[in-house]
Amino acid sequence: MGQKVDPRGLRLGITRAWDSNWYADKKDFHEDVQIKEFIKKNYFHTGISKVRIERTSPSQVVVHIHTGKAGLIIGRKGAEIDALRAKLEKLTGKKVTVKVQEIKDLNGDAVLVAESIAAQIEKRIAYKKAMTQAISRSMKSPEVKGIKVMISGRLNG
Repeated sequence: MGQKVDPRGLRLGITRAWDSNWYADKKDFHEDVQIKEFIKKNYFHTGISKVRIERTSPSQVVVHIHTGKAGLIIGRKGAEIDALRAKLEKLTGKKVTVKVQEIKDLNGDAVLVAESIAAQIEKRIAYKKAMTQAISRSMKSPEVKGIKVMISGRLNG
């Protein structure tokens, strides 16, 4: 059997950047994982595509959240984002800045398309129908050149 190589590793620095920008100890790596898991778990309903982390100094962390529904993360008058910032500061013990970037085309983002298919299957919609609808919606997007969908597991009964 051949060795499998993740294609994202080959694209780093060419068409893609790192998800975390810093150089530090292993402790900071585990902290990054905790931050990403916390945000994904608590704000899953907001359609989070990517979480990018920058460490500008040893005591400061900048978290960029790419989401489809930015209004749910920000909240009324920024109340929800202030609560998120406070929770992350308590989790890390450092000064945290949260920046939210909204994804304009939800059907052009692979992670959000996959999460929508999974949510439809969980709601007992036929998997072939969910797949074909997602493919047709994504192909209508001007920036999508092609799409490949793979589903596995117990699907029919």
